Amino acid sequence: MNISKEQVDDLNAVVTVDIAKEDYSEKVDKILMDYRKNANIPGFRKGHVPMGLVKKQYGKAVLVDEVNKLLQDALNKYLTEEKLDVLGNPLPKEQENFDWETENYSFEFELGLAPKFEVKLGGKKAITHYKIVANDEMIENQLKTIQKQYGKLVPKDVAEKEDLVAGTFVNEEKEINNTATVELEKIKGKKNLDKFLKAKVGDTITLKTKGLFTDDHNLINALKINQDEAHDLDIEVSFTVSEINTQELADLDQELFDKLYGPGVITSVTDLKAKIKEDAEKQFVQQSDQQLLNAITEHTLENTNFELPVEFLQKWIRATGEQPLTEDEAKDEYEKSEKGLRYQLIEGKIINDNNLQVTFEELKDFAKDLIKGQMAQFGQNSPEEKELEDIAARILSNQDEVKRMSEQLMSQKLLNFYKENAKLKTKEVTFDEFIKEVYK
Repeated sequence: MNISKEQVDDLNAVVTVDIAKEDYSEKVDKILMDYRKNANIPGFRKGHVPMGLVKKQYGKAVLVDEVNKLLQDALNKYLTEEKLDVLGNPLPKEQENFDWETENYSFEFELGLAPKFEVKLGGKKAITHYKIVANDEMIENQLKTIQKQYGKLVPKDVAEKEDLVAGTFVNEEKEINNTATVELEKIKGKKNLDKFLKAKVGDTITLKTKGLFTDDHNLINALKINQDEAHDLDIEVSFTVSEINTQELADLDQELFDKLYGPGVITSVTDLKAKIKEDAEKQFVQQSDQQLLNAITEHTLENTNFELPVEFLQKWIRATGEQPLTEDEAKDEYEKSEKGLRYQLIEGKIINDNNLQVTFEELKDFAKDLIKGQMAQFGQNSPEEKELEDIAARILSNQDEVKRMSEQLMSQKLLNFYKENAKLKTKEVTFDEFIKEVYK
Protein backbone atom coordinates (compact mmCIF):
# COMPACT_ATOMS: atom_id res chain seq x y z
CA MET A 1 0.00 0.00 0.00
CA ASN A 2 1.19 3.49 -0.80
CA ILE A 3 -0.22 6.84 0.37
CA SER A 4 0.82 10.18 -1.08
CA LYS A 5 -0.35 13.78 -0.73
CA GLU A 6 -0.54 16.52 -3.35
CA GLN A 7 -0.75 20.03 -1.87
CA VAL A 8 -3.17 21.95 -4.09
CA ASP A 9 -2.79 25.18 -2.06
CA ASP A 10 -2.52 26.20 1.61
CA LEU A 11 -6.09 25.09 2.33
CA ASN A 12 -6.64 22.15 -0.03
CA ALA A 13 -4.89 18.86 -0.68
CA VAL A 14 -5.53 15.53 -2.41
CA VAL A 15 -4.49 12.26 -0.78
CA THR A 16 -4.04 9.22 -3.02
CA VAL A 17 -4.23 5.73 -1.53
CA ASP A 18 -2.90 2.90 -3.74
CA ILE A 19 -3.96 -0.60 -2.69
CA ALA A 20 -2.34 -3.67 -4.24
CA LYS A 21 -3.63 -7.24 -4.34
CA GLU A 22 -1.21 -8.38 -1.62
CA ASP A 23 -2.72 -5.81 0.77
CA TYR A 24 -6.13 -7.50 0.86
CA SER A 25 -5.97 -10.94 -0.76
CA GLU A 26 -5.08 -12.92 2.38
CA LYS A 27 -7.96 -11.41 4.36
CA VAL A 28 -10.45 -11.88 1.51
CA ASP A 29 -9.39 -15.52 1.02
CA LYS A 30 -9.78 -16.24 4.74
CA ILE A 31 -13.32 -14.79 4.81
CA LEU A 32 -14.31 -16.77 1.70
CA MET A 33 -12.93 -19.97 3.27
CA ASP A 34 -15.13 -19.33 6.30
CA TYR A 35 -18.10 -18.76 3.98
CA ARG A 36 -17.34 -22.05 2.27
CA LYS A 37 -17.32 -23.95 5.58
CA ASN A 38 -20.75 -22.61 6.56
CA ALA A 39 -22.47 -22.09 3.18
CA ASN A 40 -25.78 -23.88 2.60
CA ILE A 41 -26.20 -24.20 -1.14
CA PRO A 42 -28.67 -26.75 -2.61
CA GLY A 43 -26.90 -29.72 -4.21
CA PHE A 44 -23.78 -29.50 -2.06
CA ARG A 45 -22.93 -30.84 1.35
CA LYS A 46 -22.08 -28.23 3.98
CA GLY A 47 -18.36 -27.48 3.77
CA HIS A 48 -18.00 -29.03 0.30
CA VAL A 49 -19.21 -26.15 -1.86
CA PRO A 50 -16.66 -25.51 -4.67
CA MET A 51 -14.57 -22.40 -3.95
CA GLY A 52 -15.27 -21.15 -7.45
CA LEU A 53 -18.99 -21.04 -6.70
CA VAL A 54 -18.38 -19.28 -3.35
CA LYS A 55 -16.23 -16.66 -5.06
CA LYS A 56 -18.82 -16.16 -7.78
CA GLN A 57 -21.59 -15.64 -5.22
CA TYR A 58 -19.77 -13.70 -2.47
CA GLY A 59 -16.37 -12.70 -3.82
CA LYS A 60 -17.08 -9.19 -5.05
CA ALA A 61 -19.05 -8.15 -1.95
CA VAL A 62 -16.30 -9.43 0.36
CA LEU A 63 -13.62 -7.73 -1.76
CA VAL A 64 -15.39 -4.37 -1.74
CA ASP A 65 -16.03 -4.56 2.00
CA GLU A 66 -12.45 -5.46 2.90
CA VAL A 67 -10.88 -2.91 0.58
CA ASN A 68 -13.12 -0.18 2.04
CA LYS A 69 -12.15 -1.17 5.60
CA LEU A 70 -8.49 -1.20 4.65
CA LEU A 71 -8.86 2.15 2.92
CA GLN A 72 -10.53 3.90 5.90
CA ASP A 73 -8.05 2.51 8.42
CA ALA A 74 -5.08 3.54 6.28
CA LEU A 75 -6.48 7.02 5.63
CA ASN A 76 -7.25 7.69 9.32
CA LYS A 77 -3.80 6.45 10.35
CA TYR A 78 -2.13 8.63 7.73
CA LEU A 79 -3.98 11.78 8.83
CA THR A 80 -3.02 11.09 12.45
CA GLU A 81 0.65 10.32 11.75
CA GLU A 82 1.07 13.30 9.43
CA LYS A 83 -0.75 15.53 11.96
CA LEU A 84 -2.98 16.98 9.27
CA ASP A 85 -5.55 19.37 10.74
CA VAL A 86 -8.51 18.78 8.44
CA LEU A 87 -11.93 20.43 8.37
CA GLY A 88 -14.91 18.17 7.95
CA ASN A 89 -13.97 14.72 6.58
CA PRO A 90 -11.99 13.59 3.53
CA LEU A 91 -14.21 13.52 0.46
CA PRO A 92 -13.69 10.72 -2.08
CA LYS A 93 -13.18 12.01 -5.61
CA GLU A 94 -15.40 10.54 -8.28
CA GLN A 95 -13.54 8.18 -10.60
CA GLU A 96 -14.88 7.40 -14.04
CA ASN A 97 -14.66 3.83 -15.28
CA PHE A 98 -13.61 2.47 -11.88
CA ASP A 99 -13.28 -1.31 -12.21
CA TRP A 100 -13.42 -3.75 -9.31
CA GLU A 101 -12.35 -6.55 -11.66
CA THR A 102 -8.74 -5.33 -11.59
CA GLU A 103 -6.40 -6.40 -8.79
CA ASN A 104 -4.86 -3.04 -7.88
CA TYR A 105 -6.85 0.06 -6.93
CA SER A 106 -6.20 3.75 -6.54
CA PHE A 107 -8.45 6.09 -4.52
CA GLU A 108 -8.27 9.87 -4.24
CA PHE A 109 -9.62 12.02 -1.40
CA GLU A 110 -10.00 15.78 -1.21
CA LEU A 111 -8.97 17.41 2.05
CA GLY A 112 -9.94 20.80 3.42
CA LEU A 113 -7.12 22.00 5.66
CA ALA A 114 -7.42 24.26 8.70
CA PRO A 115 -5.76 27.64 8.16
CA LYS A 116 -2.71 28.92 10.04
CA PHE A 117 -3.35 32.11 12.02
CA GLU A 118 -2.56 34.00 15.21
CA VAL A 119 -5.14 35.17 17.75
CA LYS A 120 -4.74 38.70 19.08
CA LEU A 121 -6.67 39.36 22.26
CA GLY A 122 -5.13 42.77 22.72
CA GLY A 123 -5.87 45.78 20.58
CA LYS A 124 -6.17 49.52 20.58
CA LYS A 125 -9.71 49.43 21.91
CA ALA A 126 -10.34 47.84 25.32
CA ILE A 127 -13.30 45.49 25.81
CA THR A 128 -15.80 46.58 28.46
CA HIS A 129 -16.15 44.28 31.45
CA TYR A 130 -19.23 45.33 33.37
CA LYS A 131 -19.38 45.24 37.15
CA ILE A 132 -23.08 45.23 38.03
CA VAL A 133 -23.85 46.73 41.42
CA ALA A 134 -27.05 46.72 43.47
CA ASN A 135 -28.05 50.35 44.06
CA ASP A 136 -30.07 51.69 46.98
CA GLU A 137 -33.36 51.53 45.05
CA MET A 138 -32.88 47.84 44.23
CA ILE A 139 -31.95 47.02 47.83
CA GLU A 140 -34.99 48.89 49.20
CA ASN A 141 -37.29 47.08 46.72
CA GLN A 142 -35.86 43.72 47.76
CA LEU A 143 -36.26 44.66 51.41
CA LYS A 144 -39.92 45.47 50.82
CA THR A 145 -40.40 42.21 48.89
CA ILE A 146 -39.02 40.27 51.87
CA GLN A 147 -41.31 42.14 54.26
CA LYS A 148 -44.31 41.32 52.05
CA GLN A 149 -43.31 37.68 51.73
CA TYR A 150 -43.06 37.23 55.51
CA GLY A 151 -45.91 39.59 56.35
CA LYS A 152 -49.61 38.77 56.61
CA LEU A 153 -52.82 39.63 54.79
CA VAL A 154 -55.36 41.77 56.64
CA PRO A 155 -58.97 41.90 55.25
CA LYS A 156 -60.43 45.30 54.33
CA ASP A 157 -63.77 46.70 53.17
CA VAL A 158 -62.35 49.32 50.79
CA ALA A 159 -59.21 48.96 48.67
CA GLU A 160 -56.27 51.34 48.48
CA LYS A 161 -53.73 51.49 45.68
CA GLU A 162 -51.20 49.12 47.29
CA ASP A 163 -53.76 46.47 48.28
CA LEU A 164 -54.58 43.04 46.86
CA VAL A 165 -58.01 42.41 45.36
CA ALA A 166 -59.15 38.83 44.70
CA GLY A 167 -61.97 38.02 42.34
CA THR A 168 -63.08 36.30 39.14
CA PHE A 169 -62.51 37.52 35.57
CA VAL A 170 -65.23 36.49 33.09
CA ASN A 171 -65.75 36.83 29.34
CA GLU A 172 -68.19 34.28 27.94
CA GLU A 173 -67.30 34.78 24.28
CA LYS A 174 -63.60 34.00 24.90
CA GLU A 175 -64.52 31.36 27.52
CA ILE A 176 -62.59 33.20 30.20
CA ASN A 177 -63.53 32.34 33.78
CA ASN A 178 -60.58 32.63 36.10
CA THR A 179 -60.12 33.46 39.75
CA ALA A 180 -57.07 35.61 40.41
CA THR A 181 -55.55 38.06 42.88
CA VAL A 182 -54.74 41.49 41.47
CA GLU A 183 -51.95 43.65 42.87
CA LEU A 184 -53.33 47.15 42.44
CA GLU A 185 -49.78 48.52 42.09
CA LYS A 186 -49.66 46.72 38.72
CA ILE A 187 -52.90 48.23 37.37
CA LYS A 188 -52.21 50.71 34.56
CA GLY A 189 -54.01 54.04 34.28
CA LYS A 190 -56.01 56.10 36.78
CA LYS A 191 -59.38 55.18 35.19
CA ASN A 192 -58.81 51.46 35.71
CA LEU A 193 -57.39 51.91 39.20
CA ASP A 194 -60.37 54.05 40.28
CA LYS A 195 -62.76 51.23 39.37
CA PHE A 196 -60.98 48.90 41.80
CA LEU A 197 -60.73 51.55 44.53
CA LYS A 198 -64.49 52.19 44.45
CA ALA A 199 -65.48 48.51 44.53
CA LYS A 200 -66.46 46.49 47.59
CA VAL A 201 -66.67 42.73 48.16
CA GLY A 202 -69.46 41.33 45.95
CA ASP A 203 -69.30 44.20 43.43
CA THR A 204 -68.76 43.53 39.74
CA ILE A 205 -66.77 45.96 37.61
CA THR A 206 -66.23 46.05 33.85
CA LEU A 207 -62.72 46.44 32.49
CA LYS A 208 -61.00 46.68 29.11
CA THR A 209 -58.10 44.23 28.76
CA LYS A 210 -56.05 46.53 26.52
CA GLY A 211 -53.73 48.57 28.74
CA LEU A 212 -55.11 47.06 31.94
CA PHE A 213 -51.76 46.04 33.43
CA THR A 214 -48.27 47.53 33.38
CA ASP A 215 -46.98 44.20 32.00
CA ASP A 216 -48.64 41.71 29.61
CA HIS A 217 -47.49 38.84 31.84
CA ASN A 218 -49.89 40.08 34.52
CA LEU A 219 -52.75 39.84 31.98
CA ILE A 220 -51.68 36.29 31.05
CA ASN A 221 -51.80 35.22 34.71
CA ALA A 222 -55.03 37.07 35.51
CA LEU A 223 -57.03 35.60 32.60
CA LYS A 224 -55.15 32.27 32.28
CA ILE A 225 -54.49 32.76 28.57
CA ASN A 226 -51.37 32.15 26.52
CA GLN A 227 -48.93 34.76 25.30
CA ASP A 228 -50.27 34.79 21.74
CA GLU A 229 -53.81 35.37 22.99
CA ALA A 230 -52.67 38.18 25.30
CA HIS A 231 -50.91 40.06 22.51
CA ASP A 232 -53.09 43.04 21.53
CA LEU A 233 -56.13 41.49 23.28
CA ASP A 234 -58.83 44.17 23.39
CA ILE A 235 -62.04 42.86 24.95
CA GLU A 236 -64.30 43.64 27.91
CA VAL A 237 -64.15 41.44 30.99
CA SER A 238 -66.17 41.52 34.17
CA PHE A 239 -64.42 41.22 37.52
CA THR A 240 -66.40 40.21 40.60
CA VAL A 241 -64.63 41.12 43.84
CA SER A 242 -64.45 38.30 46.41
CA GLU A 243 -61.78 39.63 48.79
CA ILE A 244 -59.86 42.81 49.57
CA ASN A 245 -56.67 42.53 51.60
CA THR A 246 -53.82 44.77 52.58
CA GLN A 247 -50.35 43.35 52.88
CA GLU A 248 -49.12 44.04 56.39
CA LEU A 249 -45.33 44.13 56.20
CA ALA A 250 -43.23 41.98 58.50
CA ASP A 251 -41.20 43.86 61.11
CA LEU A 252 -37.49 44.14 60.42
CA ASP A 253 -36.55 42.45 63.68
CA GLN A 254 -34.30 39.64 64.90
CA GLU A 255 -37.07 37.06 64.41
CA LEU A 256 -37.21 37.89 60.68
CA PHE A 257 -33.40 38.00 60.38
CA ASP A 258 -33.14 34.52 61.92
CA LYS A 259 -35.84 33.14 59.59
CA LEU A 260 -33.93 34.44 56.58
CA TYR A 261 -30.33 33.45 57.38
CA GLY A 262 -30.28 31.42 60.58
CA PRO A 263 -29.82 32.42 64.23
CA GLY A 264 -27.48 35.35 64.80
CA VAL A 265 -26.09 35.62 61.25
CA ILE A 266 -27.79 38.99 60.66
CA THR A 267 -28.37 41.30 63.65
CA SER A 268 -29.42 44.66 62.15
CA VAL A 269 -31.14 46.26 59.18
CA THR A 270 -27.74 47.53 58.06
CA ASP A 271 -26.41 43.96 58.03
CA LEU A 272 -29.50 42.79 56.12
CA LYS A 273 -29.07 45.45 53.43
CA ALA A 274 -25.41 44.52 53.09
CA LYS A 275 -26.36 40.85 52.69
CA ILE A 276 -29.04 41.67 50.10
CA LYS A 277 -26.47 43.71 48.17
CA GLU A 278 -23.86 40.92 48.38
CA ASP A 279 -26.29 38.20 47.22
CA ALA A 280 -27.66 40.31 44.36
CA GLU A 281 -24.20 41.18 43.07
CA LYS A 282 -23.14 37.50 43.19
CA GLN A 283 -26.07 36.70 40.89
CA PHE A 284 -25.09 39.55 38.56
CA VAL A 285 -21.58 38.11 38.07
CA GLN A 286 -22.88 35.31 35.83
CA GLN A 287 -24.65 37.80 33.54
CA SER A 288 -21.62 40.07 33.47
CA ASP A 289 -19.30 37.16 32.64
CA GLN A 290 -21.59 35.88 29.88
CA GLN A 291 -21.65 39.35 28.34
CA LEU A 292 -17.83 39.46 28.50
CA LEU A 293 -17.59 36.08 26.73
CA ASN A 294 -19.94 37.36 24.02
CA ALA A 295 -17.95 40.58 23.62
CA ILE A 296 -14.61 38.75 23.38
CA THR A 297 -16.09 36.31 20.87
CA GLU A 298 -17.12 39.21 18.64
CA HIS A 299 -13.77 40.93 19.18
CA THR A 300 -11.71 37.89 18.19
CA LEU A 301 -13.90 37.24 15.16
CA GLU A 302 -13.45 40.83 13.98
CA ASN A 303 -9.70 40.90 14.61
CA THR A 304 -8.61 37.40 13.57
CA ASN A 305 -8.54 37.10 9.79
CA PHE A 306 -7.94 33.89 7.87
CA GLU A 307 -9.18 32.14 4.75
CA LEU A 308 -11.21 28.94 4.72
CA PRO A 309 -11.47 26.23 2.03
CA VAL A 310 -14.92 27.51 1.09
CA GLU A 311 -15.48 25.39 -2.01
CA PHE A 312 -14.46 22.20 -0.19
CA LEU A 313 -16.68 22.97 2.80
CA GLN A 314 -19.70 23.65 0.62
CA LYS A 315 -19.07 20.38 -1.19
CA TRP A 316 -18.70 18.61 2.16
CA ILE A 317 -22.03 20.05 3.36
CA ARG A 318 -23.71 18.69 0.23
CA ALA A 319 -22.14 15.27 0.72
CA THR A 320 -22.97 14.88 4.41
CA GLY A 321 -26.40 16.51 4.70
CA GLU A 322 -29.35 14.45 5.89
CA GLN A 323 -31.27 15.56 2.80
CA PRO A 324 -29.90 16.11 -0.72
CA LEU A 325 -28.91 19.77 -1.21
CA THR A 326 -28.43 21.86 -4.31
CA GLU A 327 -25.29 23.96 -4.72
CA ASP A 328 -27.22 27.09 -3.73
CA GLU A 329 -28.68 25.39 -0.64
CA ALA A 330 -25.23 24.18 0.41
CA LYS A 331 -23.90 27.71 -0.05
CA ASP A 332 -26.67 29.08 2.16
CA GLU A 333 -25.94 26.46 4.84
CA TYR A 334 -22.26 27.31 4.74
CA GLU A 335 -22.94 31.03 5.13
CA LYS A 336 -25.13 30.31 8.17
CA SER A 337 -22.44 28.22 9.84
CA GLU A 338 -19.29 30.09 8.79
CA LYS A 339 -19.17 32.41 11.82
CA GLY A 340 -19.55 29.48 14.23
CA LEU A 341 -16.84 27.51 12.41
CA ARG A 342 -14.46 30.46 12.55
CA TYR A 343 -14.93 30.85 16.29
CA GLN A 344 -14.50 27.10 16.86
CA LEU A 345 -11.11 27.33 15.15
CA ILE A 346 -10.14 30.44 17.14
CA GLU A 347 -11.25 28.91 20.43
CA GLY A 348 -9.50 25.62 19.62
CA LYS A 349 -6.24 27.46 18.93
CA ILE A 350 -6.48 29.43 22.19
CA ILE A 351 -7.08 26.18 24.09
CA ASN A 352 -4.19 24.33 22.41
CA ASP A 353 -1.67 27.18 22.45
CA ASN A 354 -2.27 27.84 26.15
CA ASN A 355 -2.75 24.24 27.28
CA LEU A 356 -6.23 24.90 28.68
CA GLN A 357 -7.10 21.24 29.09
CA VAL A 358 -9.69 19.79 31.46
CA THR A 359 -8.27 17.00 33.63
CA PHE A 360 -10.36 14.30 35.27
CA GLU A 361 -9.45 15.57 38.75
CA GLU A 362 -10.59 19.08 37.83
CA LEU A 363 -13.83 17.65 36.44
CA LYS A 364 -14.43 15.64 39.62
CA ASP A 365 -13.80 18.71 41.82
CA PHE A 366 -16.12 20.74 39.59
CA ALA A 367 -18.85 18.09 39.96
CA LYS A 368 -18.43 18.03 43.73
CA ASP A 369 -18.75 21.83 43.93
CA LEU A 370 -21.98 21.65 41.93
CA ILE A 371 -23.30 18.91 44.22
CA LYS A 372 -22.43 20.93 47.36
CA GLY A 373 -24.24 23.94 45.92
CA GLN A 374 -27.37 21.89 45.21
CA MET A 375 -27.29 20.25 48.65
CA ALA A 376 -26.93 23.65 50.34
CA GLN A 377 -30.22 24.72 48.75
CA PHE A 378 -31.89 21.97 50.80
CA GLY A 379 -30.13 22.91 54.03
CA GLN A 380 -27.33 20.31 53.80
CA ASN A 381 -24.35 22.59 54.30
CA SER A 382 -21.72 20.09 55.49
CA PRO A 383 -21.93 16.88 53.42
CA GLU A 384 -19.33 14.18 54.12
CA GLU A 385 -16.51 13.76 51.60
CA LYS A 386 -17.41 10.11 50.94
CA GLU A 387 -20.98 11.09 50.08
CA LEU A 388 -19.70 13.74 47.63
CA GLU A 389 -17.28 11.24 46.08
CA ASP A 390 -20.03 8.64 45.59
CA ILE A 391 -22.48 11.10 44.00
CA ALA A 392 -19.74 12.55 41.77
CA ALA A 393 -18.75 9.04 40.63
CA ARG A 394 -22.35 8.28 39.62
CA ILE A 395 -22.64 11.57 37.70
CA LEU A 396 -19.31 11.06 35.92
CA SER A 397 -20.36 7.59 34.77
CA ASN A 398 -22.88 9.33 32.48
CA GLN A 399 -21.11 10.44 29.29
CA ASP A 400 -23.68 13.12 28.55
CA GLU A 401 -23.10 14.67 31.97
CA VAL A 402 -19.32 14.45 31.50
CA LYS A 403 -19.62 16.26 28.17
CA ARG A 404 -21.91 18.96 29.60
CA MET A 405 -19.73 19.63 32.66
CA SER A 406 -16.52 19.54 30.59
CA GLU A 407 -17.95 22.27 28.38
CA GLN A 408 -18.94 24.33 31.45
CA LEU A 409 -15.49 23.94 32.99
CA MET A 410 -13.70 24.79 29.74
CA SER A 411 -15.89 27.86 29.37
CA GLN A 412 -14.82 28.93 32.87
CA LYS A 413 -11.16 28.34 32.02
CA LEU A 414 -11.48 30.42 28.86
CA LEU A 415 -13.21 33.19 30.80
CA ASN A 416 -10.39 33.28 33.38
CA PHE A 417 -7.83 33.30 30.58
CA TYR A 418 -9.56 36.22 28.87
CA LYS A 419 -9.75 38.18 32.13
CA GLU A 420 -5.99 37.78 32.57
CA ASN A 421 -4.90 38.33 28.97
CA ALA A 422 -7.44 40.46 27.09
CA LYS A 423 -7.35 44.24 27.18
CA LEU A 424 -10.30 45.06 29.42
CA LYS A 425 -11.78 48.14 31.02
CA THR A 426 -14.10 47.78 34.02
CA LYS A 427 -17.32 49.76 34.02
CA GLU A 428 -19.52 49.90 37.10
CA VAL A 429 -23.26 50.02 36.34
CA THR A 430 -26.61 49.27 37.93
CA PHE A 431 -28.60 46.33 36.59
CA ASP A 432 -30.97 48.63 34.67
CA GLU A 433 -28.02 50.47 33.12
CA PHE A 434 -26.46 47.13 32.16
CA ILE A 435 -29.65 46.00 30.40
CA LYS A 436 -29.92 49.31 28.51
CA GLU A 437 -26.30 49.27 27.35
CA VAL A 438 -25.95 45.62 26.46
CA TYR A 439 -29.38 44.74 25.08
CA LYS A 440 -30.54 48.20 23.95
